[in-house]
Amino acid sequence: MFKGRHFDRSVILLCVRWYLAYGLSLRNLEEMMAERGITVDHATIHRWTVHYALLLLERFNQRKRAVTGRWHIDETYIRVRGRWMYLYRAIDSNSDTVEFWFSERRNLTAAKRFLRKALKRHGRPERVVIDGSQTNKEAIQLCDAESRLHDCSSLRLKPIRIRQSRYLNNRIEQDHRAIKRRVRPMLGFQSAATARVILGGIELVHMMRKQQAKYACNRQLSISEQFDMLAA
Repeated sequence: MFKGRHFDRSVILLCVRWYLAYGLSLRNLEEMMAERGITVDHATIHRWTVHYALLLLERFNQRKRAVTGRWHIDETYIRVRGRWMYLYRAIDSNSDTVEFWFSERRNLTAAKRFLRKALKRHGRPERVVIDGSQTNKEAIQLCDAESRLHDCSSLRLKPIRIRQSRYLNNRIEQDHRAIKRRVRPMLGFQSAATARVILGGIELVHMMRKQQAKYACNRQLSISEQFDMLAA
């Protein structure tokens, strides 16, 4: 994973973890490393983050514990080069992150892509809570119908129950805040591709804080310890 790098593994992981977890800029990290006698350019730290955030997220997803069958789904705004784009998110009844999907548009196609990804990885939920969005409701109904149509088991699958209420969905509105809190100091992303990767890294840290990995369920591991385990 770190073969051919000029810097030690511990330095790379430290910079990536601090950037994804805390309200620090790349230049803040450059200065902090210089105080420790390590000369590293802020652009290098950015390249590390883009490269390793995706790899660490993939490893985490392989070790992620199962979610419950009751989901809350919503989308939130993310600024990219002065434009508003959208981060679709789902959490379960324990407030654990189910899935997320970054999209340049907020429409039926984007909602369906997000739901298909969530259903493929986690299976069918019993119930989904959404706000008043008719687009999200239609996307759930269409993906639910597709799922039942392609089901090969002998069981007759029950339709996913949909509850629409802006008040019942306060749970995910609160969960958005952890992501927005880290994104805000970044003052917007420069490209959709970079936004997609770094948002994945921020979501990774958020899941780590929730102890969503199988190896962290009963151990209360720190984020640092979890990064080391994923990178081992």
